[in-house]
Amino acid sequence: MLEKQLTGHRVDRSICAWFWDQVVSQGDSFKQQPVIASPTHYLFQIVREGVTFLACTQVEMPPLMGIEFLCRVADVLSDYLEGLNEDVIKDNFVIVYELLDEMIDNGFPLTTEPNILREMIAPPNIVSKMLSVVTGNSSNVSDTLPGATASCVPWRTTDIKYANNEVYVDLVEEMDAIINRDGILVKCEVYGEVQVNSHITGVPDLTLSFTNPSIMDDVRFHPCVRFRPWESHHILSFVPPDGLFKLMSYRVKKLKSTPIYVKPQITSDDGTCRVNVMVGIRNDPGKMIDSITVQFQLPSCVLSSDLTANHGAVTIFSNKTCTWSIDRIPKDRTPALSGTLLLETGLKRLHVFPTFQVGFRIQGVALSGLQLDKLDLRVVPSRLYKGFRAFTRSGLYEVRS
Repeated sequence: MLEKQLTGHRVDRSICAWFWDQVVSQGDSFKQQPVIASPTHYLFQIVREGVTFLACTQVEMPPLMGIEFLCRVADVLSDYLEGLNEDVIKDNFVIVYELLDEMIDNGFPLTTEPNILREMIAPPNIVSKMLSVVTGNSSNVSDTLPGATASCVPWRTTDIKYANNEVYVDLVEEMDAIINRDGILVKCEVYGEVQVNSHITGVPDLTLSFTNPSIMDDVRFHPCVRFRPWESHHILSFVPPDGLFKLMSYRVKKLKSTPIYVKPQITSDDGTCRVNVMVGIRNDPGKMIDSITVQFQLPSCVLSSDLTANHGAVTIFSNKTCTWSIDRIPKDRTPALSGTLLLETGLKRLHVFPTFQVGFRIQGVALSGLQLDKLDLRVVPSRLYKGFRAFTRSGLYEVRS
């Protein structure tokens, strides 16, 4: 456990013991609660890559601020350490402490922009680790303040210069869908992000517009976005941070179709279960669908299995997880998985049917239908290049049998 006290009032470590006691007694359902009321504190938690981030307070505060700050801490650590797990945090605990010192001051969020933090605290690398061993100085904190301290916008310095000015805008979307055992689409929505990678001299003022902004719900913005132009005209007006950042996120709800279909058929009799699963394209998005996978958990009552596919590879792991890797759907045949499952002695029929988790990836298409209109700069530098891309992958895509 890594602990950091952020205010003058010291929080007793026993609150962490109470939290883990609740996790052990209540299981995963407790870890899915973002806000928890303990006898003495309010707790906020998020879980990323198996690592739990926990914050506590004894005073009234907006709960979303605590959750958003924990999400920002997780994003910054993942960016700095190029991954997020227990071993990485243990190997770089000095940098983690230094980042927390700069990101929060006396319990209030302070500096959370990755590009500004990089000027203050150097990311870990082999050279810095060797120097710390030789010199005995493990600190990565810079001796000078970042240039943004003298800027009118705290997320960007004023003296940035590039020989080639360029800005790239990416639409990155995840599709969540639930299809019941009758093949009826119960839920289908898209969570998307507008990611911007900006390398422009000076302090640029950008304007980004959409062809159909009315389809977006639950929008969230980076602090650089001016809210009034969006509220009045649904236009994003902003001075971007330098480098890659998430400009906004959104949801598009109640979509009517999915790009691929999965049709499972499971029948059982006399202690044997027959499985047949077919996968194909339902609505052609106009681009290649690749990295298609189908994964499901074999019921605990299954003693052995014999599953094969006419396309792709089938792998059954020791924990009874079956993964069917299809990649791309061929034009000459429909991918199908078939085989038999042997049930335990005394069980005639299968009573617990698996849920199929579907994965896919589509380059060059935003399945939500959201379209970028144009990107304008108020003061256009010389030799400016603008680029747009779209990318969609599966999120929580479930087909029930």
